Amino acid sequence: MTYIASDEDLKLERDYVKLEGGGDGDGYGGALCQAETSPSCRGAGGGGRWSLWRWTKLVLGVVVAGILGAVIFKWVGPFVIEKGIVPIINWEIETFSRTKLAIIIFGSLTIFPSFLLPSSPSMWVAGMTFGYFYGFLLIIGAVSIGVSVPYFIGSLFYHRIQVWLDKYPKKASVIRLAGEGSLFNQFRAVAFIRISPFPYIIYNYCAVATDVMYGPYLLGTLVGMVPEIFVTLYTGIFIKTLANASSGRRSMSVPEIILNVAGFCLTAAATAVVTLYAKKRLKELKMKERLVLR
Repeated sequence: MTYIASDEDLKLERDYVKLEGGGDGDGYGGALCQAETSPSCRGAGGGGRWSLWRWTKLVLGVVVAGILGAVIFKWVGPFVIEKGIVPIINWEIETFSRTKLAIIIFGSLTIFPSFLLPSSPSMWVAGMTFGYFYGFLLIIGAVSIGVSVPYFIGSLFYHRIQVWLDKYPKKASVIRLAGEGSLFNQFRAVAFIRISPFPYIIYNYCAVATDVMYGPYLLGTLVGMVPEIFVTLYTGIFIKTLANASSGRRSMSVPEIILNVAGFCLTAAATAVVTLYAKKRLKELKMKERLVLR
Protein backbone atom coordinates (compact mmCIF):
# COMPACT_ATOMS: atom_id res chain seq x y z
CA MET A 1 0.00 0.00 0.00
CA THR A 2 1.41 3.35 -1.01
CA TYR A 3 0.93 6.32 1.33
CA ILE A 4 0.04 9.56 -0.47
CA ALA A 5 0.95 12.70 1.45
CA SER A 6 -1.88 15.15 1.76
CA ASP A 7 -1.61 18.93 1.58
CA GLU A 8 -1.92 19.09 5.36
CA ASP A 9 1.02 16.73 5.85
CA LEU A 10 3.16 18.79 3.49
CA LYS A 11 2.25 21.95 5.36
CA LEU A 12 3.20 20.39 8.71
CA GLU A 13 6.53 19.23 7.23
CA ARG A 14 7.33 22.73 5.94
CA ASP A 15 6.48 24.21 9.36
CA TYR A 16 8.72 21.65 11.06
CA VAL A 17 11.65 22.49 8.80
CA LYS A 18 11.08 26.20 9.40
CA LEU A 19 11.10 25.76 13.17
CA GLU A 20 14.15 23.53 13.09
CA GLY A 21 16.15 25.94 11.00
CA GLY A 22 15.07 29.10 12.77
CA GLY A 23 14.78 32.56 11.37
CA ASP A 24 18.34 33.67 12.09
CA GLY A 25 20.27 30.53 11.34
CA ASP A 26 21.00 29.46 14.92
CA GLY A 27 19.36 26.04 14.47
CA TYR A 28 17.45 26.20 17.74
CA GLY A 29 14.13 27.63 16.78
CA GLY A 30 15.09 31.25 17.20
CA ALA A 31 12.00 32.37 15.31
CA LEU A 32 9.90 31.25 18.26
CA CYS A 33 11.56 33.70 20.60
CA GLN A 34 9.67 36.91 20.13
CA ALA A 35 9.46 39.82 22.55
CA GLU A 36 5.73 40.16 21.99
CA THR A 37 4.92 36.68 23.27
CA SER A 38 7.59 35.88 25.84
CA PRO A 39 9.10 38.42 28.28
CA SER A 40 11.97 36.02 29.01
CA CYS A 41 13.09 36.25 25.36
CA ARG A 42 13.52 40.01 25.42
CA GLY A 43 16.92 41.56 25.09
CA ALA A 44 18.75 43.39 27.84
CA GLY A 45 17.28 46.74 26.80
CA GLY A 46 13.71 45.38 26.79
CA GLY A 47 14.19 43.79 30.22
CA GLY A 48 15.49 47.06 31.62
CA ARG A 49 12.50 48.98 30.29
CA TRP A 50 10.16 46.34 31.71
CA SER A 51 11.82 46.56 35.16
CA LEU A 52 11.69 50.37 35.08
CA TRP A 53 7.98 50.27 34.25
CA ARG A 54 7.27 47.93 37.15
CA TRP A 55 9.15 50.15 39.60
CA THR A 56 7.31 53.18 38.25
CA LYS A 57 3.95 51.51 38.83
CA LEU A 58 5.03 50.50 42.33
CA VAL A 59 6.09 54.05 43.23
CA LEU A 60 2.88 55.51 41.78
CA GLY A 61 0.84 52.97 43.71
CA VAL A 62 2.58 53.85 46.97
CA VAL A 63 2.09 57.59 46.35
CA VAL A 64 -1.61 57.15 45.55
CA ALA A 65 -2.10 54.92 48.58
CA GLY A 66 -0.34 57.50 50.77
CA ILE A 67 -2.54 60.31 49.49
CA LEU A 68 -5.69 58.27 50.01
CA GLY A 69 -4.54 57.30 53.50
CA ALA A 70 -3.86 60.93 54.40
CA VAL A 71 -7.30 62.01 53.13
CA ILE A 72 -9.03 59.24 55.06
CA PHE A 73 -7.07 59.98 58.23
CA LYS A 74 -7.55 63.74 57.98
CA TRP A 75 -11.22 64.05 56.93
CA VAL A 76 -13.08 60.75 56.40
CA GLY A 77 -11.82 58.98 59.51
CA PRO A 78 -12.72 61.69 62.06
CA PHE A 79 -16.17 62.14 60.51
CA VAL A 80 -16.96 58.41 60.66
CA ILE A 81 -15.60 58.12 64.18
CA GLU A 82 -17.49 61.14 65.46
CA LYS A 83 -20.83 60.30 63.83
CA GLY A 84 -20.78 56.51 63.95
CA ILE A 85 -18.27 54.95 66.34
CA VAL A 86 -18.30 57.39 69.27
CA PRO A 87 -22.10 57.10 69.81
CA ILE A 88 -21.86 53.31 69.72
CA ILE A 89 -19.04 53.29 72.28
CA ASN A 90 -20.93 55.69 74.53
CA TRP A 91 -24.08 53.58 74.29
CA GLU A 92 -22.06 50.44 75.03
CA ILE A 93 -20.43 51.96 78.14
CA GLU A 94 -23.71 53.33 79.49
CA THR A 95 -25.80 50.21 78.80
CA PHE A 96 -23.62 47.19 79.59
CA SER A 97 -21.20 46.28 82.33
CA ARG A 98 -17.94 44.48 81.55
CA THR A 99 -19.47 41.16 82.62
CA LYS A 100 -22.44 41.57 80.30
CA LEU A 101 -20.17 42.62 77.46
CA ALA A 102 -18.03 39.52 77.99
CA ILE A 103 -21.14 37.32 77.78
CA ILE A 104 -22.36 39.11 74.63
CA ILE A 105 -18.97 38.85 72.92
CA PHE A 106 -18.56 35.19 73.87
CA GLY A 107 -22.07 34.34 72.69
CA SER A 108 -21.72 36.16 69.37
CA LEU A 109 -18.37 34.52 68.59
CA THR A 110 -19.92 31.15 69.41
CA ILE A 111 -23.11 31.58 67.37
CA PHE A 112 -22.14 33.78 64.41
CA PRO A 113 -19.94 31.21 62.55
CA SER A 114 -22.85 28.75 62.47
CA PHE A 115 -24.97 31.35 60.64
CA LEU A 116 -22.14 32.42 58.30
CA LEU A 117 -21.92 35.85 59.96
CA PRO A 118 -18.61 37.76 60.37
CA SER A 119 -17.13 37.93 63.87
CA SER A 120 -14.71 40.83 63.45
CA PRO A 121 -16.99 43.48 65.06
CA SER A 122 -17.24 41.38 68.21
CA MET A 123 -13.46 41.04 68.28
CA TRP A 124 -13.12 44.81 67.95
CA VAL A 125 -15.36 45.29 70.97
CA ALA A 126 -13.26 42.75 72.86
CA GLY A 127 -10.14 44.79 72.10
CA MET A 128 -11.84 48.06 73.09
CA THR A 129 -13.11 46.68 76.38
CA PHE A 130 -10.65 44.06 77.59
CA GLY A 131 -7.35 44.79 75.84
CA TYR A 132 -4.93 42.23 74.46
CA PHE A 133 -4.60 39.63 77.22
CA TYR A 134 -8.15 39.15 78.46
CA GLY A 135 -9.53 39.93 75.00
CA PHE A 136 -7.41 37.16 73.50
CA LEU A 137 -8.48 34.63 76.15
CA LEU A 138 -12.13 35.55 75.63
CA ILE A 139 -11.92 35.27 71.85
CA ILE A 140 -9.88 32.06 71.71
CA GLY A 141 -12.30 30.30 74.08
CA ALA A 142 -15.35 31.40 72.09
CA VAL A 143 -13.74 30.58 68.74
CA SER A 144 -12.98 27.01 69.82
CA ILE A 145 -16.71 26.46 70.27
CA GLY A 146 -17.76 28.59 67.30
CA VAL A 147 -15.74 26.52 64.79
CA SER A 148 -16.62 23.18 66.39
CA VAL A 149 -20.41 23.53 66.02
CA PRO A 150 -20.32 23.88 62.18
CA TYR A 151 -17.86 20.96 62.01
CA PHE A 152 -20.29 18.61 63.74
CA ILE A 153 -23.29 20.04 61.86
CA GLY A 154 -21.43 19.45 58.59
CA SER A 155 -20.93 15.79 59.52
CA LEU A 156 -24.72 15.36 59.26
CA PHE A 157 -24.54 16.48 55.61
CA TYR A 158 -21.29 14.70 54.77
CA HIS A 159 -22.34 13.23 51.41
CA ARG A 160 -24.12 16.39 50.23
CA ILE A 161 -21.07 18.51 50.98
CA GLN A 162 -18.86 16.04 49.09
CA VAL A 163 -21.15 16.29 46.05
CA TRP A 164 -20.94 20.07 46.25
CA LEU A 165 -17.13 19.93 46.47
CA ASP A 166 -17.02 17.62 43.43
CA LYS A 167 -18.78 20.31 41.41
CA TYR A 168 -15.92 22.73 42.07
CA PRO A 169 -12.79 20.54 41.99
CA LYS A 170 -10.33 23.40 41.47
CA LYS A 171 -11.47 25.36 44.52
CA ALA A 172 -12.05 22.23 46.58
CA SER A 173 -8.52 20.96 45.92
CA VAL A 174 -7.17 23.47 48.46
CA ILE A 175 -9.36 22.42 51.36
CA ARG A 176 -8.99 18.72 50.51
CA LEU A 177 -5.32 19.06 51.49
CA ALA A 178 -6.46 19.20 55.13
CA GLY A 179 -7.60 15.59 55.00
CA GLU A 180 -4.39 14.18 53.54
CA GLY A 181 -1.43 12.65 55.31
CA SER A 182 -0.62 12.35 59.00
CA LEU A 183 -2.18 14.25 61.86
CA PHE A 184 0.64 16.79 61.76
CA ASN A 185 0.16 17.34 58.02
CA GLN A 186 -3.56 17.84 58.62
CA PHE A 187 -2.85 20.35 61.39
CA ARG A 188 -0.39 22.24 59.19
CA ALA A 189 -2.77 22.36 56.23
CA VAL A 190 -5.67 23.61 58.38
CA ALA A 191 -3.46 26.32 59.91
CA PHE A 192 -2.38 27.54 56.46
CA ILE A 193 -5.97 27.51 55.22
CA ARG A 194 -7.02 29.64 58.20
CA ILE A 195 -4.24 32.17 57.57
CA SER A 196 -4.83 32.28 53.81
CA PRO A 197 -7.61 34.38 52.23
CA PHE A 198 -9.90 31.34 51.91
CA PRO A 199 -13.39 32.10 53.38
CA TYR A 200 -13.02 30.44 56.77
CA ILE A 201 -16.77 30.63 57.53
CA ILE A 202 -17.50 28.32 54.59
CA TYR A 203 -14.56 26.08 55.49
CA ASN A 204 -16.09 25.41 58.91
CA TYR A 205 -18.82 23.37 57.24
CA CYS A 206 -16.72 21.90 54.41
CA ALA A 207 -13.84 20.68 56.58
CA VAL A 208 -15.54 17.49 57.74
CA ALA A 209 -16.09 16.40 54.12
CA THR A 210 -12.31 16.39 53.57
CA ASP A 211 -11.96 13.65 56.25
CA VAL A 212 -9.78 15.82 58.46
CA MET A 213 -9.75 14.67 62.07
CA TYR A 214 -11.33 16.91 64.71
CA GLY A 215 -8.12 17.28 66.77
CA PRO A 216 -5.93 18.65 63.94
CA TYR A 217 -8.89 20.71 62.69
CA LEU A 218 -9.43 22.46 66.03
CA LEU A 219 -5.74 22.94 66.88
CA GLY A 220 -4.88 24.12 63.36
CA THR A 221 -7.82 26.53 63.48
CA LEU A 222 -6.76 28.09 66.77
CA VAL A 223 -3.13 28.45 65.66
CA GLY A 224 -4.08 29.78 62.24
CA MET A 225 -6.46 32.39 63.66
CA VAL A 226 -3.92 33.89 66.09
CA PRO A 227 -2.72 36.55 63.58
CA GLU A 228 -6.29 37.56 62.77
CA ILE A 229 -7.22 37.76 66.45
CA PHE A 230 -4.32 40.08 67.29
CA VAL A 231 -5.03 42.28 64.26
CA THR A 232 -8.69 42.67 65.23
CA LEU A 233 -7.77 43.35 68.87
CA TYR A 234 -5.27 45.98 67.76
CA THR A 235 -7.87 47.47 65.42
CA GLY A 236 -10.40 47.72 68.25
CA ILE A 237 -7.89 49.39 70.56
CA PHE A 238 -6.82 51.75 67.77
CA ILE A 239 -10.44 52.70 67.02
CA LYS A 240 -11.10 53.40 70.69
CA THR A 241 -7.97 55.57 70.92
CA LEU A 242 -9.06 57.62 67.91
CA ALA A 243 -12.61 57.85 69.26
CA ASN A 244 -11.40 59.15 72.63
CA ALA A 245 -9.23 61.72 70.88
CA SER A 246 -12.06 62.76 68.58
CA SER A 247 -14.55 63.18 71.44
CA GLY A 248 -12.10 65.23 73.51
CA ARG A 249 -11.68 62.67 76.31
CA ARG A 250 -7.98 62.42 75.68
CA SER A 251 -5.73 64.54 73.50
CA MET A 252 -3.13 62.93 71.25
CA SER A 253 0.18 64.52 70.44
CA VAL A 254 1.69 64.39 66.98
CA PRO A 255 4.23 61.65 67.91
CA GLU A 256 1.40 59.51 69.37
CA ILE A 257 -0.62 59.90 66.19
CA ILE A 258 2.38 58.96 64.05
CA LEU A 259 3.19 55.94 66.22
CA ASN A 260 -0.41 54.73 66.19
CA VAL A 261 -0.74 55.08 62.43
CA ALA A 262 2.67 53.48 61.86
CA GLY A 263 1.76 50.62 64.20
CA PHE A 264 -1.48 50.03 62.36
CA CYS A 265 0.28 50.06 58.98
CA LEU A 266 2.97 47.66 60.21
CA THR A 267 0.33 45.34 61.61
CA ALA A 268 -1.55 45.33 58.32
CA ALA A 269 1.69 44.76 56.38
CA ALA A 270 2.72 41.90 58.67
CA THR A 271 -0.69 40.31 58.23
CA ALA A 272 -0.38 40.58 54.45
CA VAL A 273 3.07 38.97 54.52
CA VAL A 274 1.86 36.08 56.70
CA THR A 275 -1.17 35.61 54.43
CA LEU A 276 0.99 35.49 51.30
CA TYR A 277 3.34 33.02 52.99
CA ALA A 278 0.45 30.76 53.92
CA LYS A 279 -0.92 30.97 50.38
CA LYS A 280 2.50 30.02 48.98
CA ARG A 281 2.82 27.09 51.36
CA LEU A 282 -0.63 25.84 50.36
CA LYS A 283 0.46 25.87 46.72
CA GLU A 284 3.59 23.92 47.61
CA LEU A 285 1.58 21.35 49.55
CA LYS A 286 -0.80 21.09 46.61
CA MET A 287 2.07 20.44 44.19
CA LYS A 288 3.57 17.81 46.50
CA GLU A 289 0.21 16.09 46.72
CA ARG A 290 -0.03 15.98 42.91
CA LEU A 291 3.45 14.44 42.67
CA VAL A 292 2.53 11.79 45.23
CA LEU A 293 -0.64 10.91 43.33
CA ARG A 294 1.35 10.53 40.10
